[in-house]
Amino acid sequence: MNMIDWLQNWYKENCDGDWEHMFGIRIQSLDNPGWDVAIDLLDTELEDKAFEEKECYIDDNNWIFCLVKNGIFKGAGDADKLEEILRTFKEWADS
Repeated sequence: MNMIDWLQNWYKENCDGDWEHMFGIRIQSLDNPGWDVAIDLLDTELEDKAFEEKECYIDDNNWIFCLVKNGIFKGAGDADKLEEILRTFKEWADS
């Protein structure tokens, strides 16, 4: 299963008639260029799960940063890191 299919399934599993009206998933581009991902965790099984921050900066064209703060998984990275950000979320969610 690819990352998009897995993320779609995770989203559908959390849609309960209420959650999706207040929470969700946002993926947007950055102007540096790069990616910014925010996944709401409140009212999901991941809400209280510990996450070890991931940070790797090699240069302006090779970087990634992921953390959980205030009930939101936040991932950002260079223009080639969208799949790695989503994989980081998946591996943590599945662990």
